[in-house]
Amino acid sequence: MTQSASSSLLHLPADLEGRLVVRRNRFLAEVEIGGQKALAHVHDPGRLKELLWPGNRLLLRRAGNPKRKTGYDLLAARGHGAWVLVHSGSHRALATRLLSCEERSPVGPALDIRPEVTYGWSRLDFEVRLRNGALMALEVKGCTLCRDGRALFPDAPTKRGARHLEELTAVRKGGIRAAVIVFIFCPGAACFAPNTPMDPLFSQRFHEARLAGVEIYPVSISYDGQYLYYGGILPLCHA
Repeated sequence: MTQSASSSLLHLPADLEGRLVVRRNRFLAEVEIGGQKALAHVHDPGRLKELLWPGNRLLLRRAGNPKRKTGYDLLAARGHGAWVLVHSGSHRALATRLLSCEERSPVGPALDIRPEVTYGWSRLDFEVRLRNGALMALEVKGCTLCRDGRALFPDAPTKRGARHLEELTAVRKGGIRAAVIVFIFCPGAACFAPNTPMDPLFSQRFHEARLAGVEIYPVSISYDGQYLYYGGILPLCHA
């Protein structure tokens, strides 16, 4: 699908293509580039089994620091006939661009966006002051797992994610707007749901948060190796 410049949110250019040899641990991958092996940093700590398998095609970016152990950053992997972003380090910049865009911000026009704000025992991704003066606590998640047209999060148990939902629920009950933006990076997803079989606790906290009034915005994002594009807000899947 051809993307228009008007739908681009963030410029994240890849430098070259490679293939995965092996994922050594959560944050380190051995890759092959033009017949030569190298190390790449994996920013996404998820399992990513559907994307990071030996031989799969990858998009990589050269590390800015020549002294770094890993010479490359892993940006995306091939999945479902498209590039799927697996670089969680770009989520903050992507969310900031989305919230700053009056036509696309799902929470309304933002006047001020503060990252890394502490609520209770958790540090949430953003505190947003809206143009009408209201405050909003906001957390951002990235979803790369898609099965039968359903985007599912998480792909591994996440106590941290469940704790964030608890904090957002407490914030909302205290009278402040609270929201979760879930970036859906898997192409072909028609709706979003918590991955209950993988993490029942996260799923329970998700439904509790919704009942308490925490707003959920699954935002479809595509990537062509140069830009990240806005694709609209997906509905929640029916049970």
